Amino acid sequence: MIKNLSKEKRDQLILVVITTIALVLGIYLGLVKMQRRSLERIAHETAEQQTKVGNADRLVKSRVEFEKALETNLEKLKTIEQDMASGDMYSWIIMTINRFRADRKIDIPQFSREVTTEVNVLPKFPYKAALFNIRGTAHFHDLGKFIADFENTFPYIRIQNIDMESAGQTAASGAPGEPERIAFKMELVTLINPNAR
Repeated sequence: MIKNLSKEKRDQLILVVITTIALVLGIYLGLVKMQRRSLERIAHETAEQQTKVGNADRLVKSRVEFEKALETNLEKLKTIEQDMASGDMYSWIIMTINRFRADRKIDIPQFSREVTTEVNVLPKFPYKAALFNIRGTAHFHDLGKFIADFENTFPYIRIQNIDMESAGQTAASGAPGEPERIAFKMELVTLINPNAR
């Protein structure tokens, strides 16, 4: 049938076919491809939002666990605060140390009065601190064990500025001290219970 057409009609038909193909291709590239990109972008944003919703869901579900952990930690804090310094600080430090060293071979006869200071660890930190100077004598190994056990037992007390020398050099009577014993002085810094009554 195309063979029966004149050359002019055939050229017009080819031109119409080429124009139609170009038009369809233009519509595809212009509209369909843009719509496809838009749909891909929307699908990507939807996936991101679903991930965010899933994360928020997990947080909401874990709220109960967080509340239980908070309650547990608040109870632990209350237990620790019961042993913290409160009331007459001087009596408290003497009783605390004497109770702790009862079965240890360490002698601590001198305790200074407390010096109360601010603790500038964190903003709005609810605790103040009391600093005590103590002096005593002990064998080196016993003193080291005492310090390690003391700080592990009382997480709210820190031992600092330890000064040691042979007890033989510091004997007040002038008689030589035991050669293995050392005289020490150190500072104890303890947090003060803000909720004490």
